[in-house]
Amino acid sequence: MTDENWEIIDEVYGELQAEMLRGLLEAQGIQVVLNQEGAGRAYGINVGPLGMVQIMVPSHAAIEGRKVLEDYKEGKFTESGDLVEDDQESEED
Repeated sequence: MTDENWEIIDEVYGELQAEMLRGLLEAQGIQVVLNQEGAGRAYGINVGPLGMVQIMVPSHAAIEGRKVLEDYKEGKFTESGDLVEDDQESEED
């Protein structure tokens, strides 16, 4: 990492979920670092404290990163990973 400050924007269980969210954030142009307890990563643990993975982004991108994750959790992305705009949603209703 550089001298830049990093901020935890989410914590998830398991490396697979964390990698999926990393891909989503990086597709939106946000740099991501995943942080997990060494033993949890070495043994592939995905439950409990050792299975927790922190999703970290540069502080200047934290607000945008949280918004992307919020939109993802609300189902606002298409299968291709594109964000569905509000006006497109109303046309489909």
